[in-house]
Amino acid sequence: MSDTKDKYPLLSSIEYPSDLRELDKSQLPALCSELRSFIVDALSRNPGHLASSLGAVELTVALHYVFDTPTDKLVWDVGHQAYAHKILTGRKDVFETIRHFHGLSGFPSPKESGYDTFVAGHASNSISAALGMAVAGKLENKRDKVVAVIGDGAMTGGLAFEGLNNVCVNPNNLLIVLNDNNMSIDMPVGGMSKYLTDITTSRFYNDFRFKSYHLLRKIGLMNDSKKNKLMRMGTSIKNNVSGSHNIFEGLNIRYFGQVDGHDVLQLVKVLNDIKDFEGPRVLHIKTVKGKGYEPAEKDAIVWHAPGLFVPETGERIKSDKSGLVRYQDVFGQTLLDLAERNEKIIGITPAMPTGCSMNIMAEKMPNRVFDVGIAEGHAVTFSAGLAKEGLMPFCNIYSSFMQRAYDNVIHDVALQKLNMVICLDRAGLVGQDGPTHHGAFDIAYMRPIPNLTIASPLNERELRDLLYTAQLPDKGPFVIRYPRGKGVGAEWRDAEMKEIKIGKGVTLKEGTDIAVLTFGPLGNEAANAIDELDEKERGKVGLYNMRFVKPIDTQLLDEISLRYKKILTVEDGVRTGGFGSAVLEYLSDKGCAIPVIRLGLPDSFIEHGTPAELYKLTGLDKDAIKESICQNLK
Repeated sequence: MSDTKDKYPLLSSIEYPSDLRELDKSQLPALCSELRSFIVDALSRNPGHLASSLGAVELTVALHYVFDTPTDKLVWDVGHQAYAHKILTGRKDVFETIRHFHGLSGFPSPKESGYDTFVAGHASNSISAALGMAVAGKLENKRDKVVAVIGDGAMTGGLAFEGLNNVCVNPNNLLIVLNDNNMSIDMPVGGMSKYLTDITTSRFYNDFRFKSYHLLRKIGLMNDSKKNKLMRMGTSIKNNVSGSHNIFEGLNIRYFGQVDGHDVLQLVKVLNDIKDFEGPRVLHIKTVKGKGYEPAEKDAIVWHAPGLFVPETGERIKSDKSGLVRYQDVFGQTLLDLAERNEKIIGITPAMPTGCSMNIMAEKMPNRVFDVGIAEGHAVTFSAGLAKEGLMPFCNIYSSFMQRAYDNVIHDVALQKLNMVICLDRAGLVGQDGPTHHGAFDIAYMRPIPNLTIASPLNERELRDLLYTAQLPDKGPFVIRYPRGKGVGAEWRDAEMKEIKIGKGVTLKEGTDIAVLTFGPLGNEAANAIDELDEKERGKVGLYNMRFVKPIDTQLLDEISLRYKKILTVEDGVRTGGFGSAVLEYLSDKGCAIPVIRLGLPDSFIEHGTPAELYKLTGLDKDAIKESICQNLK
């Protein structure tokens, strides 16, 4: 403990923001330095989101210093900026557990702390949520303040603009802090990103307007009606003074900026100056992602979540020595191989070219890959427009993020039966990112939609063949789901790509008593479980890789229902409405009374932890599958 006090003399004295506010302002730069060092040291041993949190250190300190949190509310967006916030709000001593099983969440979580006012795993929700809180405060005559902190590319999301559009028409005192670091996870894209970089303001104008406002209010000449008129007049004055038009002030939202987001004393001054203003405001700060740690500043994409590393040298430590290839890399390389053969193939991703490995194609064919920013609905409908004109888009979106584009899939893709491929990366349990990122629901939410084909591969080779099949002519909208992480070692690089017949499963092993039906890579766990049975029991168990949940292989189901006494289904999605439900529905409609036991995710949100810990928790690891088989053989 003495070592900690020697290394972090200021930080060790702070348990909660009330302690922080006891410091003299002159001590804040040193505190920021300690915080930054603390984060680098902790994450070097326990991997997490590094660069984003380093870039928000001064902002975090300033916000908690100026505002009376938790009475005043901070809404973070995106949540991986909030590590310093966690450290300053009673969680410093357990920060080493972040993203560990039963440890701290990697994102703000109201269940974890009263200082975490809203869930922040997906981007772009802060303005809408904070506006709701601010309006509620107005209606209930509360004096507490609400601040939305939006950054790391979250302003490209459509929900952020919906919130902005509503901010200006409802009575509220919301403060929006735009943390502009020219980054999301990969490099920023789109006109909004360029606008935030190029936007100009006049320091003289802002000083003049600020002083004028306080003077008018002091002498009693400022009320809501006059204030709105002054704001409209001020916008016109500002356009002439600064030579630019500001999107925020065009919406009657007062704009302050740009402010150096790493000058904590200036941030404290500005926040104190504007915190009591009435009406909605935007404070635009400029920050550097990875600030204060040279390797992260030089390559913020790699250091967004770098894994284990040596803090003194920046050397990254490879923890996985299996030599297995990630499913996302099989996708990325196969997409490039297919694009070299088929000039109509186009790649689309919402801000995840590196995360989904579409950067492999982008490096070779930059004109045929589109990163549309954090805008999943737009990604799907943009892809639909490409498909309508005869191109073959591969739209790759993480499973949990695809939830935000559900209507687009139904209305813009499936209804028109367009030929395009939707790749759902991170399907199933993703691990330490937890419940906001688990791809738990895609089977259930995609399965009811007409005209879709929905498939999942058993291994790397089958993923490559499904990608090849999906881009063949007239296949309609084709959904392929696959998990985060490594494959199982199936040879795929030099294998000839083959068409897989849609709606047809594969018999991997025949048996007599119980048929195990799998959908996706969990079939490998089922195979390992069966291999561990004794010879007599093993002979009673059949294993089937169904490959498709829509259309499901009804011919194979008919054969299985006649041959076996029981069916056990295995899937890495929710049981409700999932693959097992599809099997049950078909058999029920046929009047077949064979018992069906479904293994899948429960009707609850699954916490964060390693995939191995979570599959054990949910009864989907090899041992749990083996135990279920044995019980049902009895």
